[in-house]
Amino acid sequence: MESKSGTDHQPRVCDAALARAFRFLGKRWNGVILATLLGGPAGFAELKRAVGGISDSVLSDRLTELASAGLVTRTVDAGPPIAVEYQLTVSGQALLPALSELTTWAAENLPAEGCTS
Repeated sequence: MESKSGTDHQPRVCDAALARAFRFLGKRWNGVILATLLGGPAGFAELKRAVGGISDSVLSDRLTELASAGLVTRTVDAGPPIAVEYQLTVSGQALLPALSELTTWAAENLPAEGCTS
């Protein structure tokens, strides 16, 4: 099928990519962690406070998962004291337009809820 731009559109490929994106970003806490890091680098404790309601082990698992996906980097400063900082990679920062649009859409179209997941 040809799109308005004249390029071939492959719905199954697009749908699979979109499903993959929502499955990953929709996994509990991932989107909130990424959105928090859009504000700049943060330490583990700072992320835990900002996200709210997440356990240490789940936050650690999600950060490891986000790092494995190439969206977040983990930097250790040997200190003293030892400090660990997380920040978005270029790939993670590329999510800013999409997350901003989703945030705007949700604010305009979905009932308000607490920010817990």
